[in-house]
Amino acid sequence: MTQRTNDRKNRRFESVDAAYNEQQETLRIRMDKVKHKIAVISGKGGVGKTMVTVNLAIAFAKRGIASRIGILDADIHGPCVPKMLGIKGQMLKAGPPGAFPVVGPLGVKVVSMDFLLPNQESPVIWRGPLKMTAIKQFLSDIVWGELDFLFIDLPPGTGDEPLSVMQLLPEMDGVVIVTIPSEVSQDVVKKAVTFARMLNVPVIGIIENMSGFVCPNCGAQIDIFKVGGGEKISKDLEVPFLGKIPIDPRICEDSDKGIPFVIENANSPATKAFMTIVEKIEGFLNEKAKQTNKIEGEAT
Repeated sequence: MTQRTNDRKNRRFESVDAAYNEQQETLRIRMDKVKHKIAVISGKGGVGKTMVTVNLAIAFAKRGIASRIGILDADIHGPCVPKMLGIKGQMLKAGPPGAFPVVGPLGVKVVSMDFLLPNQESPVIWRGPLKMTAIKQFLSDIVWGELDFLFIDLPPGTGDEPLSVMQLLPEMDGVVIVTIPSEVSQDVVKKAVTFARMLNVPVIGIIENMSGFVCPNCGAQIDIFKVGGGEKISKDLEVPFLGKIPIDPRICEDSDKGIPFVIENANSPATKAFMTIVEKIEGFLNEKAKQTNKIEGEAT
């Protein structure tokens, strides 16, 4: 009797191991088709991180690689990406290969917990293990296809979701850290930088959002929340500074309407700041590729 019980337990363990290994292999295959993976993080909430993620993705899509950009909304409890892209209320569609992302503006592929909720009032009351499982399924069970960039919008802090993503994607190209000029935000950004370094994930750079208000009438700039905090932190911690995004009331208006700001306001100072940041991120990735090729060349 004891032997039969042990045999059943062993078969159960073997089945679990087989399922785990299969999912890991599927994850590897899916993510091998994604050229660059970039996480967008912040030490604290309220800095406009999701807005930055959405408009960065759209800015990259505008540079001639539409339909090859993806966004994973990894904020399980407060998913906002669909709202900002005008695709809230849509559902993931499943087929034999797996589930397919929802397609947003410029062909950007999006996956979010929001697509799985029965209504807007439904909360997600999960602990860490369930969130880890969900994120893993978003990466392994979704048919992302061939992508040049996958942007991962993470919730504030250094908790379950950021840790899960970093562990599931050890080949992550790096993180972009979003802050605002205030000293409170600066203090927390240091934790985000240290978090990335502890996990051996490159810090692509820091973005200072809400950096001054540019008057739409006269063009004068008013530093409502101070200015220069992100640049100071970059120098102190020796990480790249990607740029400043000024306050523009139209950013809030467009986000509420589900219209990416950089599409509607191509000539605004904020959009120009986004495009400059895109160029700096591309420069970082190109330099990283050169260093990788050099190391591989030396090894052979």
